[in-house]
Amino acid sequence: MGNWRGQKSAPQRYCLPQRRSEAEPTQQIPRQQGVHASAGDVSISLSWDFRKEVPLSLFCLPLRSVCLLLQVSLPCVLFAASPSELRLRGGTNAEMAPQIDYTAMVFKPIVEKFGFKLNCDIKMRGYYPKGGGEVIVQMSPVKRLNPVILTERGSVTKIHGRAFVAGVLPFKVAKEIAAAAVRCIRKEFRDLYVNIQPVQEPKDQAFGNGSGIIVIAETSTGCLLAGSSLGKRGVNADKVGIEAAEMLLANLRYGGAVDEYLQDQLIIFMALASGVSRIKTGPVTLHTQTAIHFAEQLAKAKFTVKKSEDEEDASKDTYIIECQGIGMTNPNL
Repeated sequence: MGNWRGQKSAPQRYCLPQRRSEAEPTQQIPRQQGVHASAGDVSISLSWDFRKEVPLSLFCLPLRSVCLLLQVSLPCVLFAASPSELRLRGGTNAEMAPQIDYTAMVFKPIVEKFGFKLNCDIKMRGYYPKGGGEVIVQMSPVKRLNPVILTERGSVTKIHGRAFVAGVLPFKVAKEIAAAAVRCIRKEFRDLYVNIQPVQEPKDQAFGNGSGIIVIAETSTGCLLAGSSLGKRGVNADKVGIEAAEMLLANLRYGGAVDEYLQDQLIIFMALASGVSRIKTGPVTLHTQTAIHFAEQLAKAKFTVKKSEDEEDASKDTYIIECQGIGMTNPNL
């Protein structure tokens, strides 16, 4: 997206259509001010001054996901010249995208294993169709990324989560979602305490009406796997809870160290890191296959995907994704 690494050539306005590949520059502007651009249903605002640290703002139209904007921008700002602040505006809990709870509670602690820290502050939650959410992400640049090895899942030590309602939806809906998820999980984990908290989002921290749940399993080796679901008009609360619980249980049955929704998000970091990274997961998703293809084409990283040879995985659909990273170095540090 334009000139993200701090060179002093004049920036351009760019559009970033969600889940679309085209991005058309629209016009030049003075580099000290910033840009605002839109294309289709996505709008982006960028603000910077190469002479000093200035927050970078990105926002999309209401129903689009701020989490997908973070996926696009994070690898870029990690190789910037100075600390960055991303102000992401749009939907925080949207369909066909990670929920902000997943990003903050699963993606963040795992991706930080590559050797950087990011702070994720949820200022306002926004739900379909109104959006209106805002998340501020702060991070410092790195010289290079470390490789990661995530192949030993260990045993499940804790299952927890949050079931939420916002706006006019009654608190009892959150309780019903949580209770249904707990019942489903306890069929397979009878002796493990399952703590799913029902939550009524404060009115000053949520825009619009919404409901949903995230359920996270923590393991003895520090792995995090999750299942999530969003409420919809006409869908019973029990079904929402059960859907999230079954998603988590399915990922646990594969024996992988990362779940199906984390695997594709790690590919770009594996490609840019120094050395060999390796993750163990269930069936390789189409998103992951696509991410590997473009990482190999654009970054020239080398990936291999093979069936896990561990004896305990013999009857499971479990795979090892390995990458020889390109060892990208930040020229600004």
